[in-house]
Amino acid sequence: MDFPATPSNASDSNDYPGSSTPSQFEPIHDNTKRRSSSRSIKRRRFDDELVEYSLGLPGASLGKGEKRIRTQSYTSQLPEFPLVTPSTPIISLPERRKTANKLIPGSVARKSRRKGQLSQLSTKDLGRWKPTDDLALILGVQQTNDLRMVHRGVKFSCRFTVAELQSRWYALLYNAEISRVAVAAMRNLHPDLVAAVQQQALYSTAEEDLLGTIASNSHPAPEKFQELLEQNPHIFYSTRTAKSLMEHWQLLKQYHLLPDQTVQPLPKDKDAVMTFSDAEETMNDSELPDFKEDGMDVEIQLADRIEKKDIRLLETSLSRWQVLVQSVAGGSSELDKNTLAVLRGRLVRYLMRSREIAVGRSTRDHTIDVDLSLEGPAAKVSRKQATIRLRNSGEFFMSSEGKRPVFIDGRPVLQGNKVKLNHNSVIEIAGLRFVFLINQELISAIRQEAVKVNIPT
Repeated sequence: MDFPATPSNASDSNDYPGSSTPSQFEPIHDNTKRRSSSRSIKRRRFDDELVEYSLGLPGASLGKGEKRIRTQSYTSQLPEFPLVTPSTPIISLPERRKTANKLIPGSVARKSRRKGQLSQLSTKDLGRWKPTDDLALILGVQQTNDLRMVHRGVKFSCRFTVAELQSRWYALLYNAEISRVAVAAMRNLHPDLVAAVQQQALYSTAEEDLLGTIASNSHPAPEKFQELLEQNPHIFYSTRTAKSLMEHWQLLKQYHLLPDQTVQPLPKDKDAVMTFSDAEETMNDSELPDFKEDGMDVEIQLADRIEKKDIRLLETSLSRWQVLVQSVAGGSSELDKNTLAVLRGRLVRYLMRSREIAVGRSTRDHTIDVDLSLEGPAAKVSRKQATIRLRNSGEFFMSSEGKRPVFIDGRPVLQGNKVKLNHNSVIEIAGLRFVFLINQELISAIRQEAVKVNIPT
């Protein structure tokens, strides 16, 4: 089969169609051929172009009366007239937006979401009045039909005046815009908040009249109020319970508001008025009921047991402390007829009942008459620090026998020396201070006996 001959000015096999002959827009003298891609340049599409793309239009963006075409293989100037095909009509921008809203399903959800946000903003704009306040106001007016009673009995979120309650009530009744916003806000309340407001609703006159049928001197059980509630469901509010009725009846009884607690008017005659003393004389204490609390009796018994236990412990330890450590008591009360002198410290007093006593520190292998460790830290005190002797003349002498000196009235007494002790002499041994007290009456008696016997000293 014969093929037509290829003209001499034909393009190569790799050239694109339409590029074999020079374009009418290219200069005649330029015979050089340019190779380029026929694919359109990728760029971001806008909303209008997305609509065109979804409608199947060849262009991606449209201006007024214009249409974008794909990039051709040549880069010369394009014709100024628009390329419009009869099968693709031109759509204006407003019509395009309407079509986009119809075709895109997310626009419906977006519109509904905007409406919900607007409704939420409208419910928030309620001023000082909260939805719970409006609900409490409506319930209070329905129960009492009196704004002053509502002002006194209902606890709002703010301290509203009677005039503010009246203006708000009229606005809820006659202002359609405020009423619509308030009703929408009350419908959006949580059921728990609604129940809390309803439980605090005021009691109507009919409800209090029914509660007044129960005598004040009786002690009704909760079953009585439950029976009253079941017999009159059309009078009591829907949220009333037997417990709430019982609590309100007790309040009425406490403030003497029950019908059988009405106060009798005072007589006009002043002499007929009973005074407080006359009323007190008419009272009989034996007729008054004696209320006993079991819990109080148990607490009193426990406290009594604890106090008796403490007293018993103190009594058992008293004798031991009297032997070891005796409290300091000034005066002659600590000197009896058997005590010659007393060495009194800050915590302990040592009684001298023999003519000679040894002062020091007791150990396991060594006992001492006056153990200074009972007074305080005595680690630096020798086991036998000093000796106190009473002579027949009635004078007391103290001899130092330890390594450390003994200070008597501020004067040191070294080892092997002795010094006379007077009444109220201060003795200091290794930081421990004592006052030496002499039983003057007993010592004077000893001196008199020594003079009579004429014993040499």
